[in-house]
Amino acid sequence: MPDSTGDPAATELADVTTTRAAYDGIADLYANVFKHRLERQALDRAMLAAFAESVADNGSGAVADLGCGPGRVTAHLATLGAEVFGIDLSARMVALARAEFPHLSFAQGSLEQLAIGNGTLGGLVAWYSLIHTPPDRIPQVLREFHRVLAAEGHVLLAFQTADLPDAVEAFDHKVTRAYRWAPKRLARLLTEAGFTMIARMVREPVSGERFGQAYLLASKVL
Repeated sequence: MPDSTGDPAATELADVTTTRAAYDGIADLYANVFKHRLERQALDRAMLAAFAESVADNGSGAVADLGCGPGRVTAHLATLGAEVFGIDLSARMVALARAEFPHLSFAQGSLEQLAIGNGTLGGLVAWYSLIHTPPDRIPQVLREFHRVLAAEGHVLLAFQTADLPDAVEAFDHKVTRAYRWAPKRLARLLTEAGFTMIARMVREPVSGERFGQAYLLASKVL
């Protein structure tokens, strides 16, 4: 768990405030729409299973679901044996997650300033939670991920793909401004932040999705 929840609004940037307010406003609808989404997405479950097995094989500790929303991915990882907790920017999302999954721990916080000690996590997941962060701040977020992971800890990212092979593109996300990434470009930033790439997967959009979906699995370099 994080060391403390603090006040996430105390020193945050304007875009972060906007994102939190947007997800507070949409949280109940979002939770209802996505509640059973993983049950219909075998490839997504396969990537989460590969991540959970990698963390278990390494034996390196707890897993953080960063940007956990109403807790559906957190709960799924728990069924895979992960010692997992969730963090989300939105207070309403955290409240919904706690109500739906009272056996798990959830806290409010920011991806960019994690209240987690150095080298304490066995793994972390950012499941579509990097997409609202402006691209120029992503390298620092990835360095923050590297900081909190133990040696050989694992990170799993999920995001919408860009159309061009090495691009990052803004798009009209239904909640608030967001960015699509070329997997090659985000993988390069992971490497520059001190990670070793393990796997990448891109799948075609299914019903209700407009873009391809990408997944990157990497581990912290010793």
